[in-house]
Amino acid sequence: MIWAALACFVVLVFLRFHIALAIGISSMIAIVFFSDLSLLVLAQRLVVGVDSYVFLAIPLFILAGNLMNAGGITDRIFAFARALIGHFRGGLGHANVLASMIFAGMSGSAVADAGGLGAIEMKAMDAQGYPREFSASITVASSVIGPVIPPSIPMVIYGAMAEVSVGRLFLGGILPGILVAVSLMVLVYIFSVRHDFPRDPKATFAVFRTRFLESFFPILTPAVILGGIVFGIFTPTEAAAVAVVYAFILSFFVYRTVRLRDLPGILIDSMKTTAITTFVMATTSTFSYILLLGQFSDWVVGFLTSVTMNKFVMLFILNLILLFFGCIMEAGVALILLVPILVPVLNAVGIDLVHFGVVMVVNLMIGVATPPVGMCLFVVSHVANIKLERLMRAILPFLVPPILVLFLITYVPPLVTWLPNLVFGK
Repeated sequence: MIWAALACFVVLVFLRFHIALAIGISSMIAIVFFSDLSLLVLAQRLVVGVDSYVFLAIPLFILAGNLMNAGGITDRIFAFARALIGHFRGGLGHANVLASMIFAGMSGSAVADAGGLGAIEMKAMDAQGYPREFSASITVASSVIGPVIPPSIPMVIYGAMAEVSVGRLFLGGILPGILVAVSLMVLVYIFSVRHDFPRDPKATFAVFRTRFLESFFPILTPAVILGGIVFGIFTPTEAAAVAVVYAFILSFFVYRTVRLRDLPGILIDSMKTTAITTFVMATTSTFSYILLLGQFSDWVVGFLTSVTMNKFVMLFILNLILLFFGCIMEAGVALILLVPILVPVLNAVGIDLVHFGVVMVVNLMIGVATPPVGMCLFVVSHVANIKLERLMRAILPFLVPPILVLFLITYVPPLVTWLPNLVFGK
């Protein structure tokens, strides 16, 4: 049954079926023709796959991000980042990364980052004469930060699948997210010096103060979310609801950029994104169930532990596997498919699940910027009006910094675990 499901999946992917349909159809074929299971199992697993209290955070974070985008908050964030760091060589490139880091604390989605900030950043960089390939590439690469710095939709999925604290995962992603941002800024500076990219005039104190005050409440969002979780005021799932209320208050009452007539469109967009995400999660859950029934995870554990019991070598192997899956598969699909299989391996060799969770999310987020199916490549290609093939070539140097950070946090676990252990204890 397992090999039938895998073979059907590969064939359907080559026939260019959407990943969710490929997984769902291959699961159905395996159940109907290659097992004694009732087809009712398929329907049950579709429901069970998304029947989790923790998963309620996903549509709520999506809605919070859409409210922020519709409320023009992304413009304020980019204006503040530009006032803060735009006077350095290649200033708009640095502002691009910094704005992504700030917006990461609101949406938890790489695609929301690329789509929401991308148009604003591309327009400003075009006006200053930056090469379109450079502008689009740094926009794609900086979107990797979105799901690493909390809140993070992939970390919510991992936490639910691996049964570990989402709060610990959120705190564990802070330092890696900052490291990815700093490494990208170093690359931007190297490109800027080499190609003599422009810089903004240094913002006066009055301008900086204005930009800061205009963006103060959005910047406060991560503190509200993390503060509430750390001090036990609300759970990570409840934090997503708080983020929605906070985003609505900012957009509707404080800045008054969203009106009642805008709400149906925002809600419909959020429902569409949620429907796509949860459908993928549901079909992937069915596929994972087939693999578990066939004891595929036991085979994987036996094979990998026969290769090595050294956890550092195992982390290297798993990173290579995840980089491969990240290049060909959406992050949510990979998480739901692989986490149940990999957790027994991690336990067998003594790898901390919180540490690996952050490593896995960073790894798969590199995939959203990596050819051939990186989602953010398609989003920014559309936003920047640049051919996908050109962007795929241009993005390659910008993948080096996050990959270096990935291996740094892999082999220096305290970069992930220090902050959660400090706040929650070991």
